[in-house]
Amino acid sequence: MTLPATCDPWTQFLLFAKDHCSATAFGNWLEPIRVVESSDECVVLEVPNIFVKEYLISNYKKDLHAFLPVNSNGELALEFVIAEPHKVAISTVAAPKPIIYESKDLPTSDVKLNDNYCFDTFIEGPNNQFVKSAAMGVAMRPAQSYNPLFIHGGVGLGKTHILHSIGHHVMSHHKKLRVQCITTEAFINDLVDSLRNKSVDRMKRFYRSDVDVLLVDDIQFLQNRLNFEEEFCHTFETLINQNKQIVITSDKPPSQLKLSERMIARMEWGLVAHVGVPELETRVAILQYKAQQRGLQISNNIAFFIAEHIYNNVRQLEGAINRLSAHSRLLGMAITEDLVQKTLQEMLQHTPQQKVSVDQILKSVASVFEVRVSELKSETRTKNIALSRQVAMYLACKLIKESLEILSAYFGRKHSTLIHACKNIEKLATGDEILRRKIGMAEKNIHA
Repeated sequence: MTLPATCDPWTQFLLFAKDHCSATAFGNWLEPIRVVESSDECVVLEVPNIFVKEYLISNYKKDLHAFLPVNSNGELALEFVIAEPHKVAISTVAAPKPIIYESKDLPTSDVKLNDNYCFDTFIEGPNNQFVKSAAMGVAMRPAQSYNPLFIHGGVGLGKTHILHSIGHHVMSHHKKLRVQCITTEAFINDLVDSLRNKSVDRMKRFYRSDVDVLLVDDIQFLQNRLNFEEEFCHTFETLINQNKQIVITSDKPPSQLKLSERMIARMEWGLVAHVGVPELETRVAILQYKAQQRGLQISNNIAFFIAEHIYNNVRQLEGAINRLSAHSRLLGMAITEDLVQKTLQEMLQHTPQQKVSVDQILKSVASVFEVRVSELKSETRTKNIALSRQVAMYLACKLIKESLEILSAYFGRKHSTLIHACKNIEKLATGDEILRRKIGMAEKNIHA
């Protein structure tokens, strides 16, 4: 590919990158970046979030040397600024021409959205910043940015909150668009009722003609239901071809769902975004917000104490606040650490109900580190899988009262490999807070 000499350095790099990566990767990661300042001495780039910066440096550092200026030490003379939260959503894609839809005469009362689930009430942190930005981009310009948007993550992490937030924003700012928010189970029930009442054609017309924005929650319930999956796939393709927006949530990424290759490919067309477990500071902010909603005053020390001991999902945090609020008001007691320990005892402490097995450890580690159990048992040595496998070995040595020879046999490895894994994980966890939290989360899930 011949690059035009008249282009500025960043544009030349984009032309090069566009020719060396997929259209999806380019649109998701490189296109949102904006040049703030450019000179022979330095280039300043604005990125939507820290993840885009890390992606650019991790994947294109060597290539950037060929296009952008370097300093006297041979390092890239490149600086980054993070866009403001509202600016992130706006800058994710270039503003296209607006699409005009005809007004629909169907009643909006069919749309069942939770009034508490909107963008303003969604507590943002590093582990969910990217997915919120993508969702806001979709809500502001339906079918013009990421389509479909596939959101996945564990139970109680805010997937439904984001889905309903999109619905609220579209209904408020795009009044001509018809929004349909439905669970996968409800879609299946609709289809069953239509078959029973011989009104399938009417249902098809509704989903494929009378809906502009389709929000589908918990697509994992479509697994192992081939007939329903086929019907949903036809609806999916029809809406996409009509330039209608689709947003889907799931507890797993598309590649890990037991669906047809065709369906998985369709869901991976647009952007796949992960909702992570909120880190400590975000959990504290969520606790304080939930407490404020209920007129409850909790100190920072109490909030941090709860957040350090409840970290699986946001629903548990909300449940903790509900329980504390009830006890505090009914008993007329101030919220102290002693009251928290007594009231939330079973939420803060999980004792194993049975002997821990290697299979339990593998499943828990696979879930937390987002790999497959089969990969942990394989000979694959990619960085993420190798680290996850060592974490499983470390937890096995810690939680199972067996000799190294017996434990190593479970993993199909030599006992010296387990020793090395334990030492390596202990060393890495000392300086890696994220890894330490993931190990703690995996251990907590094993005991749950």
